[in-house]
Amino acid sequence: MLLLAPMEGLLDATLRDVLTRVGGIDRCVSEFIRVTGTLLPKQAFIRVMPELLNQGKTPAGVPVRGQLLGSDPVCLAENAARLAELGPTGVDLNFGCPAKAVNRHRGGAVLLDEPELIAAIVSAVRRAVPAHLPVSAKMRLGYMDEGRMLECAHAIEDAGASELVVHARTKAHGYRPPAYWERIRDIKNAVRLPVFANGEIWTVDEARRCRDVSGCHTLMLGRGMVANPGLALAILLDNELNGVPPQTLAPSKSGQAGRALLSWADLMPMLQLFWELVSRRVEARHRAGRLKQWLNYLRRQWPEAQLAYDRVRTINDPQLLSEVLFSQTLSPAT
Repeated sequence: MLLLAPMEGLLDATLRDVLTRVGGIDRCVSEFIRVTGTLLPKQAFIRVMPELLNQGKTPAGVPVRGQLLGSDPVCLAENAARLAELGPTGVDLNFGCPAKAVNRHRGGAVLLDEPELIAAIVSAVRRAVPAHLPVSAKMRLGYMDEGRMLECAHAIEDAGASELVVHARTKAHGYRPPAYWERIRDIKNAVRLPVFANGEIWTVDEARRCRDVSGCHTLMLGRGMVANPGLALAILLDNELNGVPPQTLAPSKSGQAGRALLSWADLMPMLQLFWELVSRRVEARHRAGRLKQWLNYLRRQWPEAQLAYDRVRTINDPQLLSEVLFSQTLSPAT
């Protein structure tokens, strides 16, 4: 199974929509919905997770879990109950965000120094939502160090979570390589609930090594999927060729695996769709930045993306950017 990670300010509903159309992703998690002390209106959930208007699924039919972030068990439980009324495919709890602004307000990875509070949050949310609705969590290896890593994992398990995704770095590590996949194995060996691996998976080879080192067959892809939208399909094909147990695969998607290696011609319609969605959902002054942000990742894989990025790097007017980028097909010889 392959999951698509939430990434605040990058992997939002728009990019989820586009990337899940490519195939290979079995489930997504929304960007975090910040809970600070009040019961949020329904629109606050829908704004972050518009898939709630589509039975909790992306237009391609991929299930999405709504992610909550906060530190007040009672308030999180009340908001989880409201989220559950809107029809997500599950509720996810954020104990991994490394952003300073979030941590300063007692959210995300900073809670990894308080396993007792983590347990109270998971327990309260589990009690607040219907029994059939999964409650999962994501954590890092720790805040400044790994000293309470296993305590946090046990707290999440004992409080009733159904799954745990582990990002293989501490908050102090940020996003600097390497990812410490062997520490995920330590967590996996210490708990009984399913543990999934996340962090620094940019290629099929890294997915294979992460699986081997962590012992996890289910992986969560983040920046690697943004940089290479065909990555999930390529991993799926590699899994089938290398004998990953069949129950961890998605047989319905296996026929698509031949499209794992996308050409620039395959990507151009995706970029156009992304731009159309951004133009509908994002304020005009932020639109160019969103497109350039994705091109910046894509240029790791495609020389055409580098050319496109160079062409629009200084353009902030949405109309002009659209004319420059989509009026002609870019190729390395352009």
